[in-house]
Amino acid sequence: MIPVRYADIDLSTGQVRDYSLSEEIVSMYLGGKGLAAYILYKELAPGIDPLSPDNILIVNTTPLTGTGAPCTSRFNATTKNVLTGGIASSNCGGSFGMKLRRAGYDGLIIRGKSTGPCCLTIMDGQITITDATELWGLNTEETQQRFDNRYGCIVIGPAGENQVRYACAVSGERVLGRCGIGAVMGSKNLKAVVAYGTKSLPVSDPESFRKDVQSWVKALQKSPTTGKFLPTYGTAFWMNIVNRYHILPTLNSQQVKHEQADQISGEYMTENHLTRNSGCVSCPIRCERRVMLDGREIKGPEYETLGLLGSNLGITKFDWINEWNYQCDLMGIDTMSLGVTLSLAMELTQRGIKDFGLEFNQPEKISLAIEKIAHREEPFDELGEGSAWLAQKYGGQDIAIQVKGLELAAYDPRKAQAQGLGYATANRGGCHLGGGYPIYFEALGPIEVNGQTVRGKAALTVLMQNLMDAVSTSGYCLFTALGSLPALLFNFREKSFIPSLLGSIMLSLPSTHLLWRWMPGLLPLNLKGFLPHPLVIRDVTGIKMTVGQFLQMGERVFNMERLFNMREGFDRQQDCLPNRLVAEPAEPDQPSTVVHMDKMLDTYYRIREWSNEGVPGERKLKQLGIDN
Repeated sequence: MIPVRYADIDLSTGQVRDYSLSEEIVSMYLGGKGLAAYILYKELAPGIDPLSPDNILIVNTTPLTGTGAPCTSRFNATTKNVLTGGIASSNCGGSFGMKLRRAGYDGLIIRGKSTGPCCLTIMDGQITITDATELWGLNTEETQQRFDNRYGCIVIGPAGENQVRYACAVSGERVLGRCGIGAVMGSKNLKAVVAYGTKSLPVSDPESFRKDVQSWVKALQKSPTTGKFLPTYGTAFWMNIVNRYHILPTLNSQQVKHEQADQISGEYMTENHLTRNSGCVSCPIRCERRVMLDGREIKGPEYETLGLLGSNLGITKFDWINEWNYQCDLMGIDTMSLGVTLSLAMELTQRGIKDFGLEFNQPEKISLAIEKIAHREEPFDELGEGSAWLAQKYGGQDIAIQVKGLELAAYDPRKAQAQGLGYATANRGGCHLGGGYPIYFEALGPIEVNGQTVRGKAALTVLMQNLMDAVSTSGYCLFTALGSLPALLFNFREKSFIPSLLGSIMLSLPSTHLLWRWMPGLLPLNLKGFLPHPLVIRDVTGIKMTVGQFLQMGERVFNMERLFNMREGFDRQQDCLPNRLVAEPAEPDQPSTVVHMDKMLDTYYRIREWSNEGVPGERKLKQLGIDN
């Protein structure tokens, strides 16, 4: 087992000490969001205000980070969620995680609040807290330019400094986007965390590691998803598909398609704006778009941004969205929460409930709104609180597209039942990834799963949620899971009955239920062509893990986060969707096009072995090793 080292840092006192973690705990969670959830549950008292000095921010990696394994440059941030009051986890690519490990640490546990703006520096095993007054007020790009380009950085912009509830933190051009991580840093007067070191990062079995990595890279390059669609079009490739399936949020989800969505699609971006593609360190997928803005090359917008700052606001001009995306990165603002908050303000204006001076398909004030929100200035200061707060104050809870306080991603779930269930039960709030990303099967991928049926959707959601958590806590990019499906399925999609047959089998309640319940026993093997993640974990750490045990690790993480939320007062009542999604049909002439939560939630709890109120059962917790 590769030893891990965590630092416990108190910004109030300046004290830095090592934090002890047993080998057993590390082997159960590896790192990332899973190990961070365990630490947060253990260290944070319940009922703490997320923006108080008592909150804890955990920034951590995994034993795979920086080893060169494909798609493992990612790092995690976990804290108490500013928007929901439950658990927050956010994941980021780039070089910071690798730089942190080479500096001698696998994770940082950050407590307290500095008396003034500060910078946390980790350099070859030494940690210092220095004054950052001269950096306060700078945007994220200006801040990072003040540091040697050898350093890995996490910084906040004005939105984080002013504690906008959906402020993000930025690392290079990558973002810890969701849950208000930037606001927590701002509440601690923590402007930047920088790391650099020269420590080598060993692996347990170098020869096996080399062979398995080579094999996996080839598999990712052969997959149509990770070898063709994402490198060619980026995540914006989903745009035309989502629009065709009528699951594209439009006008604050008053509609589910936009006639001009192709003008903000991946195909349009590639043909008219793309200069080249790029990607994270050690990633063969290369899904990042490089585009031009005012004569300079920048990172292009992802699908979620194009959807939520685009069709969701009634806007389909790429240049505007590209500019707003860049502005949000400079200010340190989550584009997803921003888009849903703006669309709610527009609909409240449309209905005559509260005039925010913002209207659908009117882009002129958006840039000003972003600037004013970031600096918490009128007339848009209140929008910095997020959509749930806005709806609570002015009315409109039924049309605020959020779950537990976190705004939903750019997939309307009314014609994708598993995605709706995933949103409702995701631990960090309305998250497509924490929800398991079942939309990949209901619309985006090669297997044709009927999105509108509820049969088998609870089991599919459980399976995908735990897969996503296993992948994330191990340090992999979530796209590596999507790249595991055989290319043959994509060839079949348009030409045969096989995809729909496989979809029907997946939705057979007995098959999916039993597959999940007995997963560790049914998948005792490691198959290089199917989820090779455990093989590389073994190569790096020496921990032998089957595919079934890998998925069970994800289940452990999901339950650990659930326990944290329960301690903060969450129960069945929070596992719900806004009324628009369960009562207003996506297609007015098809009453069934709503999310049927009442038909899925009980089954979901039963498969998870939770009570009718959503409380994990003692037997399940004991099985997962977290009963204590």
